[in-house]
Amino acid sequence: MEPESKLRAIKAIHTLVWAVFAGAIVAIPFYAAAGSVQVAWALIGFVFLEVAVLLANRMMCPLTAVAGRYTSERQDNFDIYLPLWLARHNKEVFGGLYVAGIVYTIWVSVQAAT
Repeated sequence: MEPESKLRAIKAIHTLVWAVFAGAIVAIPFYAAAGSVQVAWALIGFVFLEVAVLLANRMMCPLTAVAGRYTSERQDNFDIYLPLWLARHNKEVFGGLYVAGIVYTIWVSVQAAT
């Protein structure tokens, strides 16, 4: 397999993994608002696994290093099929949404307990 083909495959896998975690982050407050707090907490835990992986890899996805073997390009989106602006600000955007979802889920959980 050619390096360019390998890079495209890695980018596709990375984008799919990103979409799963981004979807989970976006879904958290919706499940909490719908009263499915247990699902919201499960999604929070699921996303935390990715956070742990990022923390263990100095805030970089391991797939970025794998993609780097097949290109000298280093734009923020060289390893994923995302617009450059989103790849550049991904952690801030989805990190903020994740924290907001956690806070909202805590609030809903406390309200349900009283």
